[in-house]
Amino acid sequence: MNAKLKGTVCGIVAAVSYGTNPLGALFLYGKGINAHSVLFYRFLLAACVLGMILLWRREGFSVTRREMAVLGILGVLFATSSLSLFVSFHHMDAGVASTLLFVYPVMVAVMMALFFHEKVTLVTVFSIFLALVGIGLLYQGDNGGTLSTVGVLLVMLSSLTYAVYIIVVNKSSLVMSSVKLTFYVLFFCVLTVGAHSLLTGEDRIQMLTTPAMWGFALMLALVPTVISLIMMVISVHLIGSTPMAIMGALEPLTAVIIGVTVFEESFTLRLAAGILLILSAVILIIAGRSLSLPKIRSALIHAKGKRFRR
Repeated sequence: MNAKLKGTVCGIVAAVSYGTNPLGALFLYGKGINAHSVLFYRFLLAACVLGMILLWRREGFSVTRREMAVLGILGVLFATSSLSLFVSFHHMDAGVASTLLFVYPVMVAVMMALFFHEKVTLVTVFSIFLALVGIGLLYQGDNGGTLSTVGVLLVMLSSLTYAVYIIVVNKSSLVMSSVKLTFYVLFFCVLTVGAHSLLTGEDRIQMLTTPAMWGFALMLALVPTVISLIMMVISVHLIGSTPMAIMGALEPLTAVIIGVTVFEESFTLRLAAGILLILSAVILIIAGRSLSLPKIRSALIHAKGKRFRR
């Protein structure tokens, strides 16, 4: 498997895994567990799993001061993104929040263009457009109701901090494995969520009291955290921030599939059209990287040369 294909596969796995967040969160909310507690156990269990993997691989935990500083920033960014998103679930439907979260690829593309002079191709712009139209079709809030302003602002904060997180991972040049990087990010996430809970005096950390609670907390730790973050780091390093972020369109798509199969929500023609547009955007951004204009032009010149030589 070449690097581009591997990065693409990892990006898809990261997006689908991250899209399972509402499953565990909404179950624990239903049992009276607050957002800070849900995230605290999610990050703590995930860090423990990764710590055991590091011990098994005998990789070691040593990092430099500079690396520790960057990892601390990444931890604060990811914790802020997750906490904003999870709190937004109290102000709007989780599916709507997950849908609005998808503005982060646009933020990544814009920031990469503004601050790092990354070329924004027509393929990228068109892919973002297709994905956003698809997201709009997936949104089922066409009953005349208005969204919560607080909820929307929380999701926008979540999107912005996640976009910055992706860019920092790509530009920091940290020399360590994805497992070690993710372990330290989650370690700082635990500290950030715990400190925020203590300093604000809201949402004190609660105890999980049943096997089901621990089971869903472990699911949150493994699927949308360990698997998603490791795959995301690998994908960003192999194919870059913008393509990986655009493949995040699969996150709300995952939420729709879960809603239809797990919660027996209706599957309409509008939903089907939205899914089709999102998949088209993902396929286009992947194909666009290998079918760029210079490569097409080069192939045409090469083909003409062959014809004339005949």
